[in-house]
Amino acid sequence: MRVIEHFDRGAERFPERACLVDAHGARSYEDVRHASHVIANALIRARQAPGTKAAVYSANAARSFECVLGILRAGLVWVPVNVRNTVADSIFTLQACEVEVLFYQSAFRENARAMAAACAGVRVLVCIDGTDAGAAAFEEFTAGCAAAAPEPPGSDDDVATLFSSGGTTGVPKAVMMSHRSWESMTMGCQLLMPASDPVHLVAAPMTHAAGGSALAYASMGMTNVMLPGFEPAAVMQAIEQHRVTHLFLPPTAIYRLLAHPAVREHDYSSLRYFTYASAPMSIEKLKEAVAVFGPVMTNSFGQSETGLLNTYLSPAEVAAAARAGDDRRLASVGRATPWFRIEIMSDDGTLLPRDTPGEIVLQSAQVSPGYFKNPEETVHARTFGWHHTGDIGMQDADGYLYIVDRKKDMIITGGFNVYPAEVERVLADHPDVQDCAVIGVPDPEWGERVTAVVELKSGRAATPGELMAFCRGRLAGYRTPKEIRFTALLPRSPVGKVLRRLVREQATNASADGPEKDRTP
Repeated sequence: MRVIEHFDRGAERFPERACLVDAHGARSYEDVRHASHVIANALIRARQAPGTKAAVYSANAARSFECVLGILRAGLVWVPVNVRNTVADSIFTLQACEVEVLFYQSAFRENARAMAAACAGVRVLVCIDGTDAGAAAFEEFTAGCAAAAPEPPGSDDDVATLFSSGGTTGVPKAVMMSHRSWESMTMGCQLLMPASDPVHLVAAPMTHAAGGSALAYASMGMTNVMLPGFEPAAVMQAIEQHRVTHLFLPPTAIYRLLAHPAVREHDYSSLRYFTYASAPMSIEKLKEAVAVFGPVMTNSFGQSETGLLNTYLSPAEVAAAARAGDDRRLASVGRATPWFRIEIMSDDGTLLPRDTPGEIVLQSAQVSPGYFKNPEETVHARTFGWHHTGDIGMQDADGYLYIVDRKKDMIITGGFNVYPAEVERVLADHPDVQDCAVIGVPDPEWGERVTAVVELKSGRAATPGELMAFCRGRLAGYRTPKEIRFTALLPRSPVGKVLRRLVREQATNASADGPEKDRTP
């Protein structure tokens, strides 16, 4: 089945249920299905053939998601473009993906105009919530279009979406995901995260995991409550007001929730699945989240190239481990789901035994067929017949997977390998630390100096010596940071992941004459 057919399954079963809720009100599944047909016919009338690439440049909003569904119904390929990206990054995405259609919100008209001017391939420009010179207004673009679009030609193996790879360690690549891959994700969500009267809070950008989840949840008749962006108070209020059952946030956003003074003043009893993913989470903060939000925290592993739910750690498993003080289990991302085979591989292609670190590799029909117009990277990622994630990890005797770090981020200091995520997890447990990034800085004695760049919680004043002592009690000497630097705000990606690449560049370019009190002897 194609992605839009799974949405239609939800609309057939729950036509009157609210599908999309935003500041303008609620729209039922029948309303949204009607709108998607009209948008699809408008695209067909504009001579946009199946396979054409189309982007939506918008904050989270109901009409924006209707445009995504219209794109898919017309047989076009959805290219997510995050409004928090720089204009240069967005132009790169539009050009690399050969985008020809751009829907955008009027709030971002200046950026949209600049993007369209720089991308000769963009032939259709539509302002979805107003009028703008040089672009068609949404009402004008869709005027007179029927609410019954024809079935698009093609097969389930056609490309449905072109999401960007993370890009936290280099230039992002356009990841092709087929309708068949999306079908696997849809089935996985239904199997692993069922709920009666499900409500999904879209607080993270819909251009990433939150939007992908909204598509995959559609056949369940999920109500998607759309917040324009992440703001702790708004998230807490929305959970209580809309009786939210499903929510995804990266750990950095969860840390901000936990640090909010009103976090314990709201009703979270409706929650069933609060997914934390995309980066390692502090064990102490995870225990705090279980105490605050209830036995609902759940984890999984996935990538742009492999989609959702490659592994799964259920709310019951997280809650049990928190009660038992099983910190090792809490550090896991769960076990492989039934449709994935996951192994640990050495650089020479040998599959390694349990409890041995190496690169995480996997096989599944859900895996992307490759990178758009990038055969070299596609071949490289499939060496030895497996998809190479670029993550270092290991599996225990029970099959639980542990992410150690990104392969490219490993620090070599004094001949020892140090994985930044291990050090970051310890630092993040300190009660004064809001977030942190650990990097290797060139050092004439050690080769690389383990350096932590720390963002403190508001009003807190931990010293470098205190943080180093905290680490020294939990880490081997060579893993303990030899330098602590403080920053008001760490650089983050549009989805909230700390960008170690930028932290490393800033630290390397900084003067080597930092204050001696920030360093160990």
